[in-house]
Amino acid sequence: MKAIRIFGRNIRDAFKSVFRNFSLSFASISCITITLLVVSIAVILSYNVNNFTRLVEQDVTIVAFLDTKTDEDTAKQYLEKIKSIDGVESVEHQTKIQIAEEMMESSETYNNIMSQWKVDGKWVEDEIPLRPTLLVRATSLSKIDNVADEIEKLDPEKETIKLVQYGEDMVKQLISLFDVIRKISIGVVVALILVTAFLIANTIKITIFSRKREIEIMRLVGASNMNIKIPFVFEGLFLGILGSIIPILVTTYGYVAIFENFNGQIFSPFIRLIAPEPFIYLVSGILLLIGMLVGMFGSLVAVKKHLKI
Repeated sequence: MKAIRIFGRNIRDAFKSVFRNFSLSFASISCITITLLVVSIAVILSYNVNNFTRLVEQDVTIVAFLDTKTDEDTAKQYLEKIKSIDGVESVEHQTKIQIAEEMMESSETYNNIMSQWKVDGKWVEDEIPLRPTLLVRATSLSKIDNVADEIEKLDPEKETIKLVQYGEDMVKQLISLFDVIRKISIGVVVALILVTAFLIANTIKITIFSRKREIEIMRLVGASNMNIKIPFVFEGLFLGILGSIIPILVTTYGYVAIFENFNGQIFSPFIRLIAPEPFIYLVSGILLLIGMLVGMFGSLVAVKKHLKI
């Protein structure tokens, strides 16, 4: 019971101190708020970049273009050979007719051109100049180069497999760009957290010097070092919580608004945003946790370094 009373008193004293020294507290809260707003942007960007990278890795497909005269049996033989290559997740055969139908559905221009390859509504396969293909998915992006090389080795004379492509240069550049953005985001978050902790430590330091007489009285009545330090740590905790309220609200409503206005994508369906729920709750939890830890850490550093207790 005594421990609970002491704990409750420390929380009460810390809470009163926040409002008793409101001008200094407001400076700390403002600092935390601004920092967490930027941290929120960096965290959202980092998570979405990771999502973009994962989607790119999933969508990258190796396309093996076959000779226009390749029959079904030959295509299936190569399909089975490709399946046995290490690092291959799946293989799909697309005939010339299937490719033509997909292209006609995607564009009215293609529809007008390719309709000439039909007679009485039926495809004349010999008239279709397209190449049948084998669509190959690798188990991971790191294995895609090796898989493409192995596919080419299956037909070194290029009698059936005429060309193997997967846009390797574009994919590598895109992944590299995403990786740079992710690293910059993480660096910004870490730097801002350290700066905020430093500013809070200095703010608490000023508070401590303004309360020197109060601390001396606490010493005289027999308060231990820990009893003197704890209220300041709780004060930092409250500052962190108060400073995280606005960033959490902005993050929650702002991200939902962006997601809805852009239909869950940026620039194209290829770059899709993470669905708001439960993502916004995760980011809000991260912001609250960072605010609390930074506030407590800043207070603890100030107490340890600038109080001779």
